[in-house]
Order: sequence, then structure tokens, then C-alpha cells
Amino acid sequence: MAELAAVVAGTLAGYYEEVRESVHKWADPLTTEQIWARPFGFQEGAKPDGNSVGHLILHLTGNLNYYIGAQIAGTGYVRHRDLEFTDAAKKLKEQVLADFDRTIAMVVDTIRKQSPEDWTKPFAGEREPLAKDRFTAVFRCAAHAYHHVGQMIYLSKELTSLKPSGHGRLG
Repeated sequence: MAELAAVVAGTLAGYYEEVRESVHKWADPLTTEQIWARPFGFQEGAKPDGNSVGHLILHLTGNLNYYIGAQIAGTGYVRHRDLEFTDAAKKLKEQVLADFDRTIAMVVDTIRKQSPEDWTKPFAGEREPLAKDRFTAVFRCAAHAYHHVGQMIYLSKELTSLKPSGHGRLG
């Protein structure tokens, strides 16, 4: 069982490090202004109301700090989920990425500290009724993270292709 737990921890920790690298790959070429841009709207004629790269990074930071930090590592983190998508502060890109990097470091450290018995300990978190144990929670957070990385890839490609007129390929 200890060998399996070591493989699980190593694989999951490596995966979260890959998520961090991917976020940087797609956010690093963007300016601070671009990471807060919302190039897509979901209603005909509406102002763009889709996510920005910055808000997606805030969301992943909050998600991981809550589910893994507060619920597993006992960090005491208090989540303000709605602000992850609406925060108007528009922090510098470097600050948002530094906060994300610290969160990933905490996630990797927490994963590596799990004993074989820890992976099967009960888990409970808001908005995550399907995760009944720590392994499932960490696994689902990993899948969730890469879902949003996919959105960042799309947004980054669109934002770096914008023409001076302000219209992208889809505009």
C-alpha cells in the first residue's frame, strides 16, 4: 500500500506542477491589461461577460486553497468564491501568478505529506458532494484545474492575436 501511495502522491504532485507550468505558458505572454480582458460575451449585443485569464487564475488559486489547503492541510483559508470571478482590483499579473505559485507549492507539499491511510480519510467541502475521500478531492481538483487551463489557452491565443482595431479572429 505504501508503494501505491507513493506513486499516487508523485503522480498527482507532478500533475499540479504541470498545471502551474501551463498556466505560466499561457499567461506569461500577456500583459496585466490583457489578463483582465474579457473578450467574449455570451448574450447577443452584450458587453463581454466571459471569464478573463486573471479571474480564472484567481479561481484556481481560491479553489485549491479551499479544497486542498483548508480542507486537507488545515490552513484556515476562507474562500470568497464570487470574488474569484468578479474582483475588480486587477492586481498586477506578477502578483496573481505569485499567489498561484504559492498555492501550487502548498498543494504539492500537502500531497507529498499524505500517508497511505490519509488518502482514504473522509473529505467534505462545499460544492463538492462527490468527493468523499481525500484522493477523490485531490483528483477532482486536478481535473477542474486543467479544465480552466483549457479556457486560458483559448483566451491567450485570442488575446495575443488581437489586431490594433481591437477585433480578434472571432471579432
